[in-house]
Parts: sequence; structure tokens; C-alpha cells
Amino acid sequence: MPESPALYPKLESYDQGFLKVSSLHTVYYEQSGNPSGKPVIYLHGGPGGGVSSHDRRYFDPSVYRIILLDQRGAGKSTPTACLEDNTTWALVEDIEKLREHLQIEKWVVFGGSWGSTLSLVYAQEHPSRVKALILRGIFMLRQSELRWFYEQGGASNIFPDAWDEYVKPIPENERDNFIAAYHKRLTGSDEEERIRCAKAWSTWECSTSKLYVDPVEVAKASEDIWALAFARIECHYFFNKGFFKTDAHILENVDKIRHIPATIVQGRYDVVCPATSAWDLHKVWPEAQFEFMADAGHSAKELATTARLVQAADEYKTL
Repeated sequence: MPESPALYPKLESYDQGFLKVSSLHTVYYEQSGNPSGKPVIYLHGGPGGGVSSHDRRYFDPSVYRIILLDQRGAGKSTPTACLEDNTTWALVEDIEKLREHLQIEKWVVFGGSWGSTLSLVYAQEHPSRVKALILRGIFMLRQSELRWFYEQGGASNIFPDAWDEYVKPIPENERDNFIAAYHKRLTGSDEEERIRCAKAWSTWECSTSKLYVDPVEVAKASEDIWALAFARIECHYFFNKGFFKTDAHILENVDKIRHIPATIVQGRYDVVCPATSAWDLHKVWPEAQFEFMADAGHSAKELATTARLVQAADEYKTL
């Protein structure tokens, strides 16, 4: 797939580190761009997706101090794919610990898909630490969103070929609740079954994340270590309903962040995190900039979406 000309040039990180955030977990972080610049933190999707060098390129490196973080169990963080003591609220506090460790007072927070969930929750818990929010592919981890993508009758109607591969590892008598069925296998003792299910779970999302299916994206799901972390952590969070007390937690707490400058970018044809979620957020938070990308699906790497995200980051350079 062609690369967006809107991206900033490739750059190397000038600092990499590991921060011990609990007796069990250590998270990886890195910094690139301007060491004296305006801080921005990139929160990856999944949960469990991890960061990559590509994620640095949405931000002007002459202006921004760009911070990337691998969340618990993801990427280079350890222990890999660990579910113990791995919750939304633990991740929120990890972000705060990293902010304090890096001696940052406030930062711009950038996140898409699950990264938008975590960005919103972090901002609602620590609004005084957020200068602006840049959000893409809104996901609020409501049961309606999970049913749409992981159960029969939603995204399965648009990608029936990929859906058939997703359901294969699950016996017919357990197909009334795919999240529960996958959770049982991804947390089970049979290593071969864990890997097989991790690849099927991950391939389903990678096959549906762009308007035009990207073979490179799909191939990523065949990597054992990445797929296992991605699938295990995602399914763990979804099985536990995001560790939220209510299904509409994010919508119910919008007043806490209403004053924060924000941009919401949503692919019109996003089947992973369908546009209805972004629209529901927009209706209760009209103060935030909102834009549908007419020719995009879920991925931040689609041309129009990439360009709009870079534009948003450029707009907040003056904060």
C-alpha cells in the first residue's frame, strides 16, 4: 500500500528505556524528535498491539518531543502477553508514572482504536495533564461494539470470507459467544491451541482494518509472538468488559474533558470500530473537532486518515 506523503520523514529515537511500573510489569518507552520540544504521547491500539517506528512520523520532529509507550504485556514490555495485573486502570496509572518519570507537566495525547479508549479514559482521570487529544477510530468498549465485530451479524456480513477463518478454531456448540470461547483457549494450557487461536483472532482484525485489504497487514498476524500478545491481551480486556463499572463509562464522563482541545478522525467505512461510536461521542461532545474520512476504513495508515492526523498534530504545535 502506498505511504502517505503527509508523514514526516523516518527518524530514530534518541532515548529508549524501561520503567518498572509494578512488582510484575516493566514497560518500554522511547523518545524521538526534539528533546526540548512539546511533549506528545502516542498510545497504541489493541490492547496488545505495541508501537513501531512508523508511529513517530505523525509529529513534526523539530517541534515535538515524541514519546512512544508499549503498554503492559505488549511490544518490548515484559512479561510478554502477561494478563496478570493488566487492566485499563493499571495502564492509566502507568501513563502517569511515565509522565512523572520524564518530568513532563502536560502533554498532547494521541490514540486510535483502543488507543482512543485509553486516551479518553486517561484524560478523564487526569484532565489537568492533557493539553489536547487527537483521536482516531473511536472505540469505547461497549458491548454493542464488541458484538458488532466479534459475534455473528455485524462485520461478518461485510467480510464473510475472513469471518469463516475466524470461526474455524471454535466448535459449533460454543459459537454463541466467540469472545468467551476464544478467551478459554487463549488462556488455556495447550500452547499449540493458544498459538492457533491467537493467529485466527489477529488475522480477523488485520483483514478488516483497511478499506482495501492490505496483505502486509494480514501477514503480521502470522508472527507467533506478536499475535499471541495481541490476541491474549485484547480478548482479556474484552472478556472483562474493559474493567469498566458501566457500559457507557466514557460517554458518562465526557464533562471532565469538555474543555480540552480535541480532534476526532473517523473512517466512514471503519468496520472494526464502526462510525456510530464516533458519532455517539460527537453528539455528547460537540466542542471537539470531528471529521469523517469519506474513503477510509479503520487504519491510521490509510491516506486520508494519515493526512488528517498529521494536520491535527500540526494544529496543536502552538499549545
